[in-house]
Amino acid sequence: MKVIKIDKSQWSQTLEKIRGAYRLFGPVKEKTFHNFTELSDGQSPDLAFQNTRLSPKSLVFPQSEVMLNYSLDEADADHHVPKEAPKDYSPRAVIGIRPCDAKALALVKMNFDTDQYKDPYWLNLYNATTFVGLACDAPCGTCFCTTAGCGPFSEEGLDVLLVDQNDHYVAKALTDKGTQLLQKTGSKETTAAAIETAKIAAEAKITAKIETDNLRGADMMALYKAGLWEDISFACLNCGTCTFSCPTCWCFDIQDEVYRKKGVRMRNWDSCMFPIFSVHTTGHNPRDSKLSRVRQRFMHKLKYFVDKYDKGIMCVGCGRCVRQCPVNIDIRKVSALMNQLGSEARCAVKGS
Repeated sequence: MKVIKIDKSQWSQTLEKIRGAYRLFGPVKEKTFHNFTELSDGQSPDLAFQNTRLSPKSLVFPQSEVMLNYSLDEADADHHVPKEAPKDYSPRAVIGIRPCDAKALALVKMNFDTDQYKDPYWLNLYNATTFVGLACDAPCGTCFCTTAGCGPFSEEGLDVLLVDQNDHYVAKALTDKGTQLLQKTGSKETTAAAIETAKIAAEAKITAKIETDNLRGADMMALYKAGLWEDISFACLNCGTCTFSCPTCWCFDIQDEVYRKKGVRMRNWDSCMFPIFSVHTTGHNPRDSKLSRVRQRFMHKLKYFVDKYDKGIMCVGCGRCVRQCPVNIDIRKVSALMNQLGSEARCAVKGS
C-alpha cells in the first residue's frame, strides 16, 4: 500500500489539496475539550489531543437526525405522504479519528448492515466517508485497547493511518479509498519502517487491561442470575453518560414531531440506562429496575454480542466510560467478575 511523508510545514497546503475533493472533518478544541466537527475553509484539525470526550460516531450516526418530512395540510396534493429528508452524501474525509473509534464503527456496522436489514442513513454516511486515523502515541491511563481487540495503531476501519513523527507525518494507505485520498496530496512516497517502531513503543505504554478470555464459554443464564449485579448497580445513577460517550453504543428512538400542519420523523440517540427505554406500548416495562438496566448494558457488551458475532467484546477499550462515570463504575472490573464466573463454571463442568 502507498506510504507518504507529509512535512508539518506543508500540512495546511496538503489539506487544501484534499479539500478540493472532500468535505473535511476533524477534532477542534471547544473551550477545554475537543470535538469532531466540519472544518471551515482554511481551518486545520487540532491534532494535539489525546481523545475526545464524545466519540466521533455522530459523524456517521447523528445524535438527532430527520429521516422523513410530511405535510398534514389537505390542500397539499401529497399530504400525509412521508418524503425522505434531503441529505448530503458527498465525499467526506475525517482527519484525526483515533484507531479505537474507527474500530468501533466497524463493530457498529455489523448492526446497521445485516443480511436482513441495511440502514440506508447510517450506511450512506459511512460509505461516503474516508477515515484518516491518527495513531495514538500517548494513550490515556485508562485506555485498555490492546486487550479489547484493538490497539493504538489498529488499522481496522481505517482507510489511512497517520503517524506523528515530530516534524512530519507518515501516512499509510490501507484501502483503495485511502490510496485515492493520498494521491491528491502530491506528497513523496516513503517507507513504513518508522510506523512499526512507533507502534511497539505506543503499545508498551498501555498497562490497563480487560479480562475476557472466559466470556464466550460462560453459561449465559449463570451470568444473568449472578448476585454481582446488585453490587454493581447500587451506585448507578442511570444518567446515560457511559452510553452517550461510548463509540460502540447504537441504540436510538424514532419519534414524530409536528408543528401546525408540518411534521418530521426523526431518530435520536437513546440509552438502555434510561428508565423508559424498554417501556412497551402496553405500559409494561421488562427492565423496570436499575439492576436490570445495568445488567443489560454489560451483558450486551460482554456476553450477548460475544456469542452472537464471535468478534470479541462490544468494546474497543477507549476508556471513556471509565473516565466519565460520575460514580466510578468500571467496565474492566465488571468484566473481571463476569470472566471469573465463566472460569468457575468451566471448572465445575470439568469436575462433575
